[in-house]
Amino acid sequence: MSQPEVLHWSDRRWFVRALEIFPGALTWLLLVGPIILSLFEPVAVAYFIIAFDLYWMMKSFVLSYNLIRGYRRLHDAQKVDWNERLRWLQDPHGYLARTESELEELETLRQRATADRRAQLHRDRDRLAELCAHDRLLLDPDQIYHAVIMAVANESMDILEPSVKALTEVDFPVKKQLMLVIAYEERGGQRTEQNVQTLLKKYGQHFYLATAIKHPDGLVGEVRGKGGNITFAGRQLTEMIRARNIHPERVIITTFDCDHRASKNYFSYLSYLYASDPNRVRKTFQPIPMFYNNIWDAPAPMRVMATGNSFWLLMETMRPHRLRNFAAHAQSLAALIATDYWSVTTIVEDGHQYWRTYFAYDGDHAVVPVYTPIYQDAVLAETYLKTFRAQYKQQRRWAWGVSDFAYAVRQSITNKRIPWSSKLVQIGRLLEGHISWATAAITLTAVAWMPLLLNVQFSYLTLAHELPIITSRILQIASVGIVVTVLISMISLPPRPARYRRTRNIWMLAQWILLPVTSILFGSFAAIDAQTRLMLGRYLEFYITEKATRK
Repeated sequence: MSQPEVLHWSDRRWFVRALEIFPGALTWLLLVGPIILSLFEPVAVAYFIIAFDLYWMMKSFVLSYNLIRGYRRLHDAQKVDWNERLRWLQDPHGYLARTESELEELETLRQRATADRRAQLHRDRDRLAELCAHDRLLLDPDQIYHAVIMAVANESMDILEPSVKALTEVDFPVKKQLMLVIAYEERGGQRTEQNVQTLLKKYGQHFYLATAIKHPDGLVGEVRGKGGNITFAGRQLTEMIRARNIHPERVIITTFDCDHRASKNYFSYLSYLYASDPNRVRKTFQPIPMFYNNIWDAPAPMRVMATGNSFWLLMETMRPHRLRNFAAHAQSLAALIATDYWSVTTIVEDGHQYWRTYFAYDGDHAVVPVYTPIYQDAVLAETYLKTFRAQYKQQRRWAWGVSDFAYAVRQSITNKRIPWSSKLVQIGRLLEGHISWATAAITLTAVAWMPLLLNVQFSYLTLAHELPIITSRILQIASVGIVVTVLISMISLPPRPARYRRTRNIWMLAQWILLPVTSILFGSFAAIDAQTRLMLGRYLEFYITEKATRK
């Protein structure tokens, strides 16, 4: 008779629950602490508030600088001929020789008109020299296949068709190297199945391989969510690829939601990054989500949230050590096999996949930014009330990524091959991000008044009356970051639909007055909600964000 499996102490229920409680408890301590301390140590609270505001003022400057840098990278990447870069990989030495020859000719001219070209050639020469240094490790881009697994639940054709159609219009040999897998849920019903089959019939011939895979409802060991759906599809796709004798390292899989639309250069850009990276299998590739598909149609609060969410990841690309998987992301099939595809037990499979890969490869894992957009929908439902509710629930689901804290700590305890210095830094970043998400906006907006309102004795001190003035001035200086965000948002908007007048541009500018409200209501409150639910053991269920279109 076999012996029952003995759980490692880190997997015992009491320890898991302690880890689930910790982030929420810390958030509530930071929220309630200043209120209680205002009654007993108001001066200490006052200095804490000033220090906190100064910290966020400096952070706003850094984030604004990173946003400008990130936007320039995004803008510059759109001017690169990535198909030409792919040809570099087939003959790096020849391209290096030609680049050096052209550079020598331009250096002799010394004309101002050729300065930009010289600068570009210098960059090209440096990159080609790197490729030549490890040319034996380069992959032939003509032998790389891309597979898009598009998750579908119950969305309409108005949402689905533009996303599939966009894949047929990319600047890439779609028919030779691109596969489409529509992973749809059984619970979506007959209408969803009919929509999927209609799309395959209309667009399937454009792809090297196009198929639809139905994910059965209620599989044992799965929670309802995208992870189970795309994992079920990924496993079947693996068998199809093996039947074609294609090596898993030569297949890059990108996960899409049904409203995601690839930019024209996405696959050629991704191919270049992947084929030129010797450590490609242990990398995740993250394009820039831009919630711009329907940005002109969404209500003002949702436009602010959509733009802020787009720009946040763009800023994070300037700090790649902090970059994590979000929404659409790409990995090699070899990596997905090593990690057993995506998690089927969490509703935030994208961020969680970072940790699964990090521990699967003993810390030798990084997320590489791909500076090209994947266009997505801003939250828009049939009515304003439904839209606000959907936005809150979407943010709460994203904030449920705090549940990764327990997973990361437990895996860190059992994985002895990764240095603790690395694990603690990674866990610290995870925790700090979620705690800031829940507390920063409220602390910056409301806490400065607490000592003055709650402590009569403190009101007699000069500091009590100067505190709101000091914090107000600090936040006014920090608002430079908001100005940068507003300017970049206006120049990055897609063209205004003909159905809107030019006055719509004024509202697109005026909407930013809502930023403090949206930051608290859809940011802090949603994160506090998620952390409190996790703390109390009221586990969140997957919520499909309602999608609507306006014509």
